[in-house]
Amino acid sequence: MSVGIGLLTDVLLSGTVLMLGLWVILTADRLRAAIGFLIYGLLVALVWVRLGAPDVALTEAAIGGGMIGLLVLGASTRLPPEPPRSPGAPARPRRWILHVIAAALSATVALGLALVVLGLPEPAPSLAAAVAAELPATALENPVTGVLMAFRAVDTLFETVVLVLALIAFWSLIPDAGWSRRPDWLPLPHPPPALVLLARILLPIGVLVALHLFWIGASLPGGKFQAGALLAALWALVMVAGLARPIAATERLVRVLAVLGPLVFFVIGLGGLWLAGDFLAYPEGLEKPLIIIIEVVLMLSVAVMLGLILAGLPSADTAVRAPKARPGTEGQP
Repeated sequence: MSVGIGLLTDVLLSGTVLMLGLWVILTADRLRAAIGFLIYGLLVALVWVRLGAPDVALTEAAIGGGMIGLLVLGASTRLPPEPPRSPGAPARPRRWILHVIAAALSATVALGLALVVLGLPEPAPSLAAAVAAELPATALENPVTGVLMAFRAVDTLFETVVLVLALIAFWSLIPDAGWSRRPDWLPLPHPPPALVLLARILLPIGVLVALHLFWIGASLPGGKFQAGALLAALWALVMVAGLARPIAATERLVRVLAVLGPLVFFVIGLGGLWLAGDFLAYPEGLEKPLIIIIEVVLMLSVAVMLGLILAGLPSADTAVRAPKARPGTEGQP
């Protein structure tokens, strides 16, 4: 009976994800497409749960469904309407043709991935046994954290550096006159009281959940990236509700926090050359403390960088349009 219910759940979930993805591609309404994309990311997180990959599900829900969905949703509300075509101007390509092309390309990629997965040998090649055998040397119980922080530590370091470069590229779009001004993308001029109450209630609860996700990452699904993404989402909610003002790109503290995680990671990696004989090798008996230090600063850096990207860019007239902070929040970040 349970097998039948599980199979029915998988069929309904898979069908819903496929139909929603197709609808997001084909719909002509930007706002509806953005909302559908956000829901699509959350449903894909459920798919990963059903596939037995809770770490990937947490990342998808926090980043794929949450952070990217919020960016797409905000961008869709700020795109200017298409200007009407003047008489005698060349005809634009039909919108439905572009949608069909996008759907066909997406289906081609999905089909190619399916053929690759179905073409894997039986049993599928895996390093799970080797990871499990070497995991005790890291003093960690979660194999995903062990792989990210020990066996593939160089890749994890480069991923954090790429996030810093993404923030730098994002800040390169700031107008010259807006560098010393605060972003005005997220804050609502008049946030509804229900949203303000929700932000006040969720902030302390969300911080505790983020700390819990971070701490259990050594033994259970969770970790620095998921916790950092959740903290960034909470920060964005607080800014939307007007409980805190966005931070200008010239603030020294946020710049330090943004690079602190990769910098500490790199310094500890260099220390491994003298103390353990290899770059990013941990001295015996200090594996877990050093990994915890790295993950703490990386969590803060990830939260700050994602939060700064979510805050948006200041415009040249930010000083005129930026909403004032709510009473009692002056001086808050």
